[in-house]
Amino acid sequence: MLVASAATVDAGAEAAKAKGFSVRDIGGAGRIVIKIGTNLLSKNWAVDTAYLRGISAQIASLIKAGKKVLLVTSGAVGMGAGELGIREKITSVRMRQACASIGQPLLMKEYKEAFARHGLIAAQILLTREVLNNRKTYLNLQNSVETLLSLGVAPIFNENDSISTAEIGNAFGDNDRLSALVASKVGADLLILLTDIGALYDADPRVHPGAKPIALVPRVTQEILACAGAAGSTFSTGGMRTKVLAAQIAGRAGCRMVLADGREPDILARILAGEEIGTLFLAQKKPASRERWILMSSPQGTISVDEGAIEAMRKHKSLLPSGIHGVTGTFAAGDVVSVNDTAKIVTSLSSVEIKTLMGQHSSEIRKTLGESKRDVVARPEDIVFLS
Repeated sequence: MLVASAATVDAGAEAAKAKGFSVRDIGGAGRIVIKIGTNLLSKNWAVDTAYLRGISAQIASLIKAGKKVLLVTSGAVGMGAGELGIREKITSVRMRQACASIGQPLLMKEYKEAFARHGLIAAQILLTREVLNNRKTYLNLQNSVETLLSLGVAPIFNENDSISTAEIGNAFGDNDRLSALVASKVGADLLILLTDIGALYDADPRVHPGAKPIALVPRVTQEILACAGAAGSTFSTGGMRTKVLAAQIAGRAGCRMVLADGREPDILARILAGEEIGTLFLAQKKPASRERWILMSSPQGTISVDEGAIEAMRKHKSLLPSGIHGVTGTFAAGDVVSVNDTAKIVTSLSSVEIKTLMGQHSSEIRKTLGESKRDVVARPEDIVFLS
């Protein structure tokens, strides 16, 4: 595993040098999302105030230097558990929701006071998946965030753990991937994941003393995923694997990611100065805003089509009902759905309407559903291929 990983990393670095730039030249990133993990924010079952104030001071410096910084924070469940005197891992959905409800205001109070020491205002934004998946609520969120950034306010994101659950499908699952989705939706140039482990290693360093850090990941592959373990801490929901998956999400959205030890002195300034610290994950070409939204939205269902329909879509043609032979799930017009696990589309018809029309000529759409309906299932600008 180590030999192959090292070869992949070296190849990526050499390719970058051949193009005449340093892969660590990230100081020009103007829009930055920073995620802080639970283990960094917690101490003796409460908020580690000293750490939170220190990292807030670093973020304040970036904001005052003209950077647009968005913060994704963990810690609400842990703070609530500490307040209740709970010391063991919480598995009950209801108890996690209760702890989050208690811990969230405690956490925000600390952030408010920490940023106020530098003359900055902190704003709280609680998210569920529906907010990002629905185009209207996403655009409302985007407008709100842009206004906050223009005012020099520090937007602080967290999952709305009090109401989001995996059971009803509106949970992100962990704040690592939440931070990557936020980065993708706001068009960030750089995502920084601060954790208590200094880098991605070729094996778990807590189990294998000889494990070696991987400085550069040109692209997240199955080999890289295999390097990541799955264990999280008592109150966090993530582990190294979720961080690598976050890098994959960010990379597809054209956003580089740095994974680093959040307790290193002046960590943010050192990362932006190009110091080789932690693991840098490179990115693909940044898609346009609407394309990023489609790509990063959770599909509400699946449409099965024939190869002719896929070929037509790749040639930037519309998806027509004649090429559809199956529909899975229940969704409305305007939802994002998968097509053969190959593409995502914004459908102009509901699942019920598509089932009625699939296999038929597009001229039947308005005859059957009325003149107000589009005569296609998805237009070229509403189609994004996954690869």
